Amino acid sequence: MSLNPEEFTEFRRFLKSAAGIDLGDNKQYLVTTRIRRVLLEFGLESIGELTKRIQRATERELRQRVIDAMTTNETFWFRDIYPFDYLKSTLFPEIKKNNALATTRIWSAACSSGQEPYSISITADEFVRSARGVSAFNLELVATDLSSEILAQAQKGVYDKLSISRGMSDKRLREYFDATADNRWAIKSAIKQRVRFRSLNLQDSYLTLGKFDIVFCRNVLIYFSYDLKADILKRIHGVLKPGGYLFLGSSESLGGASTLFEMVHCNPGVVYRAK
Repeated sequence: MSLNPEEFTEFRRFLKSAAGIDLGDNKQYLVTTRIRRVLLEFGLESIGELTKRIQRATERELRQRVIDAMTTNETFWFRDIYPFDYLKSTLFPEIKKNNALATTRIWSAACSSGQEPYSISITADEFVRSARGVSAFNLELVATDLSSEILAQAQKGVYDKLSISRGMSDKRLREYFDATADNRWAIKSAIKQRVRFRSLNLQDSYLTLGKFDIVFCRNVLIYFSYDLKADILKRIHGVLKPGGYLFLGSSESLGGASTLFEMVHCNPGVVYRAK
């Protein structure tokens, strides 16, 4: 399947408008590889024909399928390790000490198939087990993603052997999952029930989400333009409680929103505290 420059330009324009994803000049192969199945599914001959159809207001299903296909959903359990260690050793004890009765709220933005929010929920359980004098920890996790397909997977909380092997230890697997009849692993209800999944485009309003103590927005900002990234970070700052914390991906930085946060070293990583 060929992709001429005009078709590529139009497709890039659509993807940036709909999802904020800023494709590079050399991503033609990525587009043709990921969109091929969508063309077959909808009986389309070319990406040019596809781009014309997704401009129509009535083509919501097709638009979503294209976004699902183009959204990267690379994820791991306890990715980078240090954010979860820092939650358990420092942030959870700090929040619990300052307001023991309040519900701690965490937002996992671009949560993909659920590994990040479930990792946070497991970390909270481990904190309660290990901390002296802590009998309960009220935690509410909001997990959002642009892809409706990937959110449906996340809500099930069931993973195959390959997905489980990416970062999940044998000890945690035994403690927090149940084996299913089809050789998969289902996360236990006590961990699952803390997480509320919902669809959200990071370009849209966050007002309905409420306020958060901690936000995870990792490994997604790298796909956005500088201006959109700065806008998203400013709006994340707006939903953080005073002194709340933001975790970014290891290759991401604050850029145009650096005046809104102060850097806190976690050794080896960093977290950003809202001013």
